[in-house]
Amino acid sequence: MRVGIIQSSFIPWRGYFDFIASVDMFVCYDDVQYSKGSWRNRNRIKCQDGARWLTVPVRHKSLKQLIIETEIDDEKHWRESHAAIWHTSYADAPFFNDVLKLLGDMGNGKIRTISQLNIQLIRSICAYLDIQTPLILSSEFKVKGRRTGRLIDLLRAVGATTYLSGPSADNYLEKDKFKEAGIRLEYKSYDYDPYPQLWGPFEGAVSVLDMIANCGPQSKTLIRSKNSDLVVVT
Repeated sequence: MRVGIIQSSFIPWRGYFDFIASVDMFVCYDDVQYSKGSWRNRNRIKCQDGARWLTVPVRHKSLKQLIIETEIDDEKHWRESHAAIWHTSYADAPFFNDVLKLLGDMGNGKIRTISQLNIQLIRSICAYLDIQTPLILSSEFKVKGRRTGRLIDLLRAVGATTYLSGPSADNYLEKDKFKEAGIRLEYKSYDYDPYPQLWGPFEGAVSVLDMIANCGPQSKTLIRSKNSDLVVVT
């Protein structure tokens, strides 16, 4: 079974959903340290003046705080400001109503943590893109340890025979441990064609909702990388 493990992100780019579609099981790595200023609570969209950040304010109380523990700061009226930016930037996009349906009420009054919000949005977008990969949480397994050893234990717990990783992990993964565990290691390929987009030259490093706003259901065929994934450990 091919398994991928990534921390959740706020309305991530299309490569994130290509990653989910490429595995038999996807694990949201939610019981690891929350990184301030990361993709956990923000992402970029395309605006008339270029790409800009949309950030969900959170309460960051400790360096040891986990993603699953990180609460949204609802004292700040971020949902209203986000809605205004979406309308200003995408009202002329042909499938903007699809984006509004996917965003919904952004968990207003029902969601406490950034992890819960991210997972709700990721599930909704997966359904729109017809991605049927099961999505589970690492916190359900309560594995211990650190770094590669912890990943190996989690992969064993879910019955993985192959681990799909992002290529940037090559800087810190202990590849010999995958060999010892009998788990195949592959790196995801992220190579995509541009799609029709508002506001000037194409910008690919933005939320997948940009593609959905512009391409609608056709996005299902636009999320897949043109190149095969790289086998690192067999």
